[in-house]
Amino acid sequence: MRIALAQIASGTDPAANLATVEELTRRAAGDGARLVVFPEATMCRFGVSLKPVAEPVDGPWADGVRRIAAAAGVTVVAGMFCPTPDGRITNTLLAAGPDVDASYDKIHLYDAFGFTESRTVAPGFTPVTIEVDGVVVGLTTCYDIRFPELYVELARRGAQLITVSASWGSGPGKLEQWTLLARARALDTASYLAAVDQAYPGDELAAAGPTGVGGSLVVSPYGQVLVTADQDPQLLVHDIDLDAVAKARDTLAVLTNRSSFAQLDRAESRG
Repeated sequence: MRIALAQIASGTDPAANLATVEELTRRAAGDGARLVVFPEATMCRFGVSLKPVAEPVDGPWADGVRRIAAAAGVTVVAGMFCPTPDGRITNTLLAAGPDVDASYDKIHLYDAFGFTESRTVAPGFTPVTIEVDGVVVGLTTCYDIRFPELYVELARRGAQLITVSASWGSGPGKLEQWTLLARARALDTASYLAAVDQAYPGDELAAAGPTGVGGSLVVSPYGQVLVTADQDPQLLVHDIDLDAVAKARDTLAVLTNRSSFAQLDRAESRG
């Protein structure tokens, strides 16, 4: 399966960002990619008020992504923002393509490193998988990557490839953490990890909010970094061998050998 990671630097104009999605999707499809993954906040970068640009998943911006995916004949995953009844928004991934129309609302909100995402963003509660050419793909967003339980659940639901769309805040050690966490989640699940970040926008914009550090990467089920980007906008296209997932799960057996604490407690009480 050929996948593409579109590391972009979103601006504040959703229409301009949609044009970028169209251009890179067309390029990726021309290179044979079947899945094109864009970062979190593709619709509009962080650092500005997002409520005015938020639209429902059946709104014009999302429909634009659907038209782009349909025209290219590929599946596109891109980050957007949707309004909620309580006056907040959701941090949403839209997935659109042949026989695919799904959305995932970010579960783990970024109340860390001095930010309080939950003040303006409502959390999601449901893990989401899609199917691309018969391959089950799990969807996750940015801060989710610090929580292995979600990735294990996606693997249990059949995901062989798990995507991470991020706008990873810069700072000391953050790029190293991003890479380490992607490798760890691949090892936790013996899955491929395709983690795409926003490009680094420069020091001034980086200070305004969590934007990006670049470093998008594809990781093998054994935790090996197969391809990676630098900090600048870049389109990564890479082939993954899905047979490697079955082999890794048989060899590592982390999913079949995993015990829950509830199971351990029951065993201890019987002993």
